[in-house]
This record gives sequence, structure tokens and C-alpha cells, in this order.
Amino acid sequence: MLKKLLGIAPKPESDGSYSPSKIALKLATVDKSDYEEIPYKKYTGGKSKILVIFTEQKNMKMQNGKSFSTGNHPIEALVPMLHLKNAGFDFEIATPTGQPVVFEMWAFPEKDENVKSIYNDLKSSFEHPKSLQLFIDNSLSKTDSYAAVFVPGGHGAMLGIPEDKNVGEILNWAHENNLFTVTLCHGPASLLATTLNDQEFLYRGYNMAVFPDSVDKMTPKVGYLPGPMPSPLSEKLKGLGANIVNTKADDTVCRDRKLLSGASPLAANALGKLAAETLLEELK
Repeated sequence: MLKKLLGIAPKPESDGSYSPSKIALKLATVDKSDYEEIPYKKYTGGKSKILVIFTEQKNMKMQNGKSFSTGNHPIEALVPMLHLKNAGFDFEIATPTGQPVVFEMWAFPEKDENVKSIYNDLKSSFEHPKSLQLFIDNSLSKTDSYAAVFVPGGHGAMLGIPEDKNVGEILNWAHENNLFTVTLCHGPASLLATTLNDQEFLYRGYNMAVFPDSVDKMTPKVGYLPGPMPSPLSEKLKGLGANIVNTKADDTVCRDRKLLSGASPLAANALGKLAAETLLEELK
């Protein structure tokens, strides 16, 4: 009752999960992103496609048994995509089984016309994405059509995707064919899929920006999460040999070889610029 009065009680959803408290939403979400519209010289070559791997899962079970209402963070997904679209790239939207993309709609920037525009433009693809198996069956042989794989963040990126053999196969395909991999916040959980079947971590020794475990440990205090995280992401990546370059949930972005990464929603605009500028430079 006291937490509710103070505005730090997570909000119960109709399915029994919890979304962030009033205070957490004020502290951690915005109604307009910091997206910068940049007049890129558009890419016109053949490698114009970017595969975007979204989560289709909504509820993350915390250590205390409560479920966090999550999915993909809209700013982390859509702001980088705005930059890439303006640079001349287009998207193939996929989820592990082809079920609809799940967004953290409580984090949607309702006053951001640019974000709303690309969301509406792609809404049909979000509702009817490809499955990763279909992509593997039909598109792995078409390497010359693709520039990158993008895995947006949101805690939902930690659900199913790290254990999905198709994610591991696609990331290895991108690596072997010199495609870029772009990810941010909790999206680097996808990189764990490269360790399946006792394979060595593909990104051992890489520098990368990732959402800090220390912040995830603090957020239940203000009701952002309804309980402690089920597992620490940064710690797992460090244990496999990754070098995490940030200590805060800030706007840090990082490029190491063909991996582009960002630390948090605050890095979405900078990562989008980095991705667009990098692809344009590399593919010219």
C-alpha cells in the first residue's frame, strides 16, 4: 500500500504481469525521442536489406515469481531504423516463430511523430513477421542482398532469443559473410546464441556496449521491474570474454569490427547514426 501511495508500485496488467510504476515511467521513459533527422546520401546498391530480429515474447519471470511486462523497447527499435531507412535501407522483420512482434507500449513516445510514422508504416510487418526458420530456408543464399542484422533491445530480447539455434545460425552467417550486426541495451543477449551446441562465443575479445547489470539491480526499488532479474546479462557476456565498455545506462555506442552496439535507450539515436554512417561508408 505504501509503495502504491508513493507511486513506486509496479502496475498490474490484465494477464497478471506488471509494467513499470508511475515514478519509474517518469524517470525512464519519454514522450519524444532525441531522434535527429539527417539528410544522408542514400544507398542505392544491391545490399539494401537489413534483417531485424524482434522478440515475440512479452512476460519475463523474475526471481520472486512475478512477471515483467516487456518486449522490444520502441525507441531502441524504431529510432535506429529511422536512421537506416533515411540512409536508403529497408527491412525484413522476423521473430523466432513468426508470431507478432511484441513492443513495450508503455514506453512508446506518443508525441514523437517520426517514431509513430515508421511504426505505422511497418505495422503490418510487425503483426505478420517472417519466422527465422523461413528466413534461413529462403534467404541465407542471398547474402548479396543484405547489409546487416539488427537485434533491438528491451528486456524481451532475453526471452527465447539467446537459446534459439536459428539466431545463432544467422549471427554466424552474418559474421562469415562480413555483414554488420547491430544491437543495443539488452539486445546483446542475442549474441549468447552463438554459444549453443558447445560452440565458442563468436564475440570473445570484442568490445561492446550493454545495459549494465548494476542498473537492473537498482530498478526494482522504484518499481520499474517487479522483482530481481532472473539472470545478469553483462556478467554472462563478460564471462564469455566480452569487454563491456560502459558502466552506466547512457548514450555510449561502440564499434568493434562488424559489431555495432549501444548501452541503453539513450544510445538509440547515436547507434542509428553510427549504423547508417558505417554502412554507407563500407558499402560505397
